[in-house]
Amino acid sequence: MSDPESNQDPPRPTTSNVADRQPPSSPAKGREPSPKERFRELASPRTVADEHEQEESLWIGGYSPKAMVGMWVVMALVTVAIIAAAVLFEPLTFLIAAGLIVAMWLVGGFAYLWRRLGIHYELTTQRFIHKKGVLTRHTDRIEVIDINDVSYRQGPIERILGVGTIVITSSDQSHPELTMVGIDEVTRIAGLIDDVRRKERRKRSLHLRQM
Repeated sequence: MSDPESNQDPPRPTTSNVADRQPPSSPAKGREPSPKERFRELASPRTVADEHEQEESLWIGGYSPKAMVGMWVVMALVTVAIIAAAVLFEPLTFLIAAGLIVAMWLVGGFAYLWRRLGIHYELTTQRFIHKKGVLTRHTDRIEVIDINDVSYRQGPIERILGVGTIVITSSDQSHPELTMVGIDEVTRIAGLIDDVRRKERRKRSLHLRQM
């Protein structure tokens, strides 16, 4: 005589058991991912790592020697004026005149060396890096997306030589305004910084729309 319990069907898994075995984070097949899932995918470490690998250096520069041409011309004129004054006026001896001339050119030379050796800039696809200092160096970074405006100015001699001053305003609290003096090809560099800023903002806007 057969056992009645052996003829019974095996127990079927309940809905709760099936749900427990399904990974909670994986979306169902054929279903559109929710905004929350899109956000997790965009903010995942893999996406951040990919963006970091794509960072490229676009420009490296600093203070241009051409920016000192105007100052050298002025210092040369002042030197001639001091020598002429020493010849015309007896109270101003040649020793005093020589001391004034040497002191002026030493100050000008130190100012040039500090700007030339102590200021460096680098623009990448994601950040603007500026370094300052000769013996000790201080490095700051501004995210390109935080830059609000890029402008530049030139004097008469600077326009002839193609150099100028770039002013960057940003939402960065530590550097709301950065002034870059003596930049060669100032028009092209200012336009490059502004283009990278716009491109990064369009990219970030596209990511937000996809979320």
